[in-house]
Amino acid sequence: MSDIETPAAVSVETSKRQKSERAWRRGRRLARLAIRGDGYDRREPGLPSRLDRVEHFAPAILAIRWAMTVVSLALAADGFLNVDRRIVTWSFVVVSYTVIRTISPIRYRGNIFSLLQVFAEIALHVAAVASTGFWDSPFVFSLITAIVVAGFARGFGFGLRISIGASLAVSLAEASRPGFTSQDLRLALQWSTVMLLIGVVAGYARRISGEADRQHSLALSRLDKLSDANALLFSLHRVAQTLPASLDLGDVLDTTVGRLRGLIDFDSLAILVFDDTDASWQVVRREGATLPARLGPTELPAPLMRSMADNRLVEVPDLSHPHGPGISPTSSSGIYSVLSARGSVIGLLAVESRRPSAFSRRDTELLEGFVEPAALAIDNARWFGRLRTVGADEERTRIARDLHDNIGQSLAYLAFELDRIVGRLDKGEEVGDSLVQLRNDLRGVIGEVRDTLYDLRTDVSEGQEIGDVLEQFAGRLMDRSDLDIRVYADRDGQRLPLLQERELWRIAQEALVNVQRHSGAKGAAVRWRCDGEAAALEIADDGKGFPEGKAGRLDSYGIMGMRERASSIGATLEIHSEEGKGTVVRCFLPSDRNGGRRR
Repeated sequence: MSDIETPAAVSVETSKRQKSERAWRRGRRLARLAIRGDGYDRREPGLPSRLDRVEHFAPAILAIRWAMTVVSLALAADGFLNVDRRIVTWSFVVVSYTVIRTISPIRYRGNIFSLLQVFAEIALHVAAVASTGFWDSPFVFSLITAIVVAGFARGFGFGLRISIGASLAVSLAEASRPGFTSQDLRLALQWSTVMLLIGVVAGYARRISGEADRQHSLALSRLDKLSDANALLFSLHRVAQTLPASLDLGDVLDTTVGRLRGLIDFDSLAILVFDDTDASWQVVRREGATLPARLGPTELPAPLMRSMADNRLVEVPDLSHPHGPGISPTSSSGIYSVLSARGSVIGLLAVESRRPSAFSRRDTELLEGFVEPAALAIDNARWFGRLRTVGADEERTRIARDLHDNIGQSLAYLAFELDRIVGRLDKGEEVGDSLVQLRNDLRGVIGEVRDTLYDLRTDVSEGQEIGDVLEQFAGRLMDRSDLDIRVYADRDGQRLPLLQERELWRIAQEALVNVQRHSGAKGAAVRWRCDGEAAALEIADDGKGFPEGKAGRLDSYGIMGMRERASSIGATLEIHSEEGKGTVVRCFLPSDRNGGRRR
């Protein structure tokens, strides 16, 4: 049997998996309905749950109902002896209702019909009490059953409201009759207090039962996370079977250029990819082209602008005005195409020749069929690179760069200073003062190593949000410099997923370190806003700023690392700087890229 799955087999497997996933999601939704407080599914408003919330209390309700009915009949015995028609009639009604509810108990499912059943039972027993002597009625105990059912059905608050409403209905009806005395008022207060206590007890019983539901909810939440992880791992496994041998962007670009050269004869080539952090174009491969490493949205050559505007492959047989120039001033003709993946333009491709009309229709057709797989390969490599930035390899690179920038320069200085002292010592010169200064410098380096290691260990966690970490780090920077840093952070408990918060914290850390080392600023402000789905981070200083045109360089002051981190979580990074007026770094994480709430 072949290891390669046929399209029909894949289709059958996909259909089975989709049916299984739909059944699992429906089962999970019904399970969630079982633990909700109102019995409704918020994703499908008005859909009642099929689960009975008083089912657990059915034996207790039945026992209380019959016990209260028997007590009521015993108290109504005098009415039977005196042939009191109202007592006899209501006794028949109460007993009949008890029998009916024994055969067909109230089932509270959180819908309007269930709620009306509870209200009907309350109204029935209030009418029985009000018609047979108010609080002197023998059916007062039957009213207890109705209040217990209400508390069991919807909890503490509802049971309390029902008991207050029933007590007020009976008491106000009695107070409106002639001959109402203070003794009647005292009796009404006593019975009202009893009914309130019964409502509280019934609601508390419901709350105790809810603890088990919450434990069930926690178990289902963990099951959801395991199920999501399982689905993700399954998807990654399926994708891994289709990946090329290498996902390194450099290897993919080398392979792409090599295959393209085997298809078409060209003199100049450029491959550009779109950087969504600042809407610019990065030139990742060029041969014979004179393009800079990064182009702004309006700085693209005219043929590439035309290809992007038309969203298709464009052949230009003559690059003289107004069609040119192209990617090379020596080119006379060219083919330009967008690189599309995931329904959007992720890059641009240009090939040019020094000869006019150098490309045939065959060349155009070959390139048209080539760009789609090339775009997918490049996009896969870019996303793999973004994932790698949050992994250990990229983290070690950043740590090495940080140690080189901080500790490496200090150690190099100590080495030069030690050589200078040794040279003076060989000449017989006094070196005591120099050794004291060297010792102080060495202590400073040791302190710098300690601070660097502490900063590397500092991170956001489940128990420490990004605002707290920013304040602690700002405090340490102020302790070892003259910089005044103010932190303004949201404190309302809304948080992002932990990985996203960590990347945003590292962006803020890199920006603040740049302020301390390079800006010459006296003050800086850090602002953090987060609503649990979207977030905004801003670091502003009053330093010397970047020279014009230098703020956007990828290799400037760790900006490359910040851009990588922003890209890895789908955020945008903006850097605005003016020489002599300071720098502002802004990072935005929109909610449509967040992927949902954290908790």
